Amino acid sequence: MQCVILAAGKGTRMQPLTDTLPKPLVEVCGKTILDHIVEALPADITEIILVVGYRAPQIKDHCGKEFHGRLVQYVEQDNFAGGTGDALLCAKELITGKFLFMYADDIHGAAALAKVVQEDHAMLGVHSATPELFGVLVTNGDGTLKEIIEKPAVPPSTLVNIGGFVVEPKLLEYTASKSVLGEVLVTDMFSAYAAEYPVKIIEQDVWLPIGFPEDVAKAEAVLCPKVD
Repeated sequence: MQCVILAAGKGTRMQPLTDTLPKPLVEVCGKTILDHIVEALPADITEIILVVGYRAPQIKDHCGKEFHGRLVQYVEQDNFAGGTGDALLCAKELITGKFLFMYADDIHGAAALAKVVQEDHAMLGVHSATPELFGVLVTNGDGTLKEIIEKPAVPPSTLVNIGGFVVEPKLLEYTASKSVLGEVLVTDMFSAYAAEYPVKIIEQDVWLPIGFPEDVAKAEAVLCPKVD
């Protein structure tokens, strides 16, 4: 099974850490975010597709052709400000079947990842105290995904998108309009996919998003707390 990881963005919110370094290579507890992500993947994942852009050579040098026992393919997003949907579509020709989709700036617990890849159509989610900052998950009566609403002023739930989607290549056939910022959002594509397929939501018990420099210290407090 393949895992597509989006690693193309400039990570402007992570400056100055990303002035000379792509965000996936920022270190947490002495290991890059990308190392943490791939180490947590279940054995079902045998190949990784990395969508790269900003400072791509550094990521290629770090991961090589095989990374933590998985084969690696690379595809470049020329317009790495084009949005997550545009980035995913760059990998379209490399995807061969059901795949796992992830962001390159979220550290995940391994247990939930092992569960989600066993499903035909599924995603990971968590309850957040600040859902308005994320893509909010709206569910159907049976608990499956109905749609994802990006950063709503009045969130309809506290359950938010954290990546970790398991989907068929059919997802790549859905087109999405550009957002007000000129981006194509992968969440719009997933909402269209969920209208046709029952997407099960599995709650992740370990999710450490790295969006700002201060998030590194927060993640380290969980993963490698200092002992007095």
